[in-house]
Amino acid sequence: MAKAMDKDFVLKSVEERGTRFIRFWFTDVLGFLKSFAVTDSELEGAFEEGMGFDGSSIDGFTRIEESDMVAFPDPATFQMLPWRAAGEGGGTGRMFCDVLNPDGTPFEGDPRYALKRVLKKAADMGYTMYVGPELEFFYFADADGTEILDQGGYFDLTPLDVASDLRRETVLALEKLGIPVEYSHHEVAPSQHEIDLRYADALTMADNVMTYRLTVKEIAYANGVYATFMPKPIQGQNGSGMHVHQSLFTKDGNAMFDANDPEGYHLSAVGKSYIAGLLKYAPEFCAVTNQFVNSYKRLVPGYEAPVYVCWARRNRSAMVRVPMYKPGKEVATRVELRMPDPSANPYLAFAVMLGAGLKGIEEGLTLAPEATNNIFHMSDAELDAAGIKTLPKDLGEAIELFEKSELMKEVLGEHIHSFFVANKKKEWSEYVAYVSPWEQDKYLSIL
Repeated sequence: MAKAMDKDFVLKSVEERGTRFIRFWFTDVLGFLKSFAVTDSELEGAFEEGMGFDGSSIDGFTRIEESDMVAFPDPATFQMLPWRAAGEGGGTGRMFCDVLNPDGTPFEGDPRYALKRVLKKAADMGYTMYVGPELEFFYFADADGTEILDQGGYFDLTPLDVASDLRRETVLALEKLGIPVEYSHHEVAPSQHEIDLRYADALTMADNVMTYRLTVKEIAYANGVYATFMPKPIQGQNGSGMHVHQSLFTKDGNAMFDANDPEGYHLSAVGKSYIAGLLKYAPEFCAVTNQFVNSYKRLVPGYEAPVYVCWARRNRSAMVRVPMYKPGKEVATRVELRMPDPSANPYLAFAVMLGAGLKGIEEGLTLAPEATNNIFHMSDAELDAAGIKTLPKDLGEAIELFEKSELMKEVLGEHIHSFFVANKKKEWSEYVAYVSPWEQDKYLSIL
């Protein structure tokens, strides 16, 4: 049930603005945003009883014989959509929803609930998770991806970076949606860009990531441009990542910081075990943070994306990076996981990261030595000697590890875990059977 003050604030705001339509947002298991609109006259009833919909039509939800679902709006997420200008109809608002069964119990297939469940476990252990993701994306002249907008590189400014106005407009729209932005810039590849969100608690940030992705696309579309979060859209160029900075806080402050760390990292025992958990279970949750066939075209050596399961401070070839401590900045002590890509479902991605880190704490895992060399230049023998493993090389390998993972079943629940496995096995089998243009170019004329 919604808090009376939050609910009343939304109802009053809708009335004062003359808003006629409010969009209810939720995601399917793969992280695609779903939406339907209710009118202002239905809003109060929706707060009390929710709005029913057919869950059998949503990927990963329910079968046809048990299709009834109920969407309950979260009033704390109410915002007006800046690309739906006020006028007759008073603009359009939006709220994220929690999906429930008809009897009022949480629906096990709701990704938002999956994250809430892991956050509850963290809270019971005394922790609150904060995250700050860095999402990269590409602009193209059209959805075919055949024409880039610029030949700019990392941090380039105009005239090479013709999309700077697009980024500016996007940042302003995000701020109107109540999403603080730290900075934006051109990324390494041509026509590749990044807008970094200021850190927030994990649930708020998952909502923000969903909003961010739609906002980038809406602003691009309004300017006759296509934006994509496809992990590797251009052959021979860097792919797009979603580096996720994360930390745990208790009532006493940053649980990852220790001024008296004997190894000089300024990491607490909790922080070290959390990192060790990420390292141990990354191969098992890779299918969630990198969920498409195309994701593994990014996770190859030579394009800055991490391939090897290790950690470091300055070394950006490592999968996990711990930014260097600055005196007086204890609250900024954090872990940066560099493997995820921006196509991931943020609710599930944050859930599996947190689940792995908490498992590391529960198991009291010790942290392996820091990788100080450029791992991409190490031989297989050197990697073996250092105990450095690799991430799954493709979706087939990733889903095999995910399917066998007891931790992933525990973190995500049987419903989401089983659907995810079935969906990804289907995607992989389709890909394996597909005869690609590369094969035709390579073999047709000589065989």
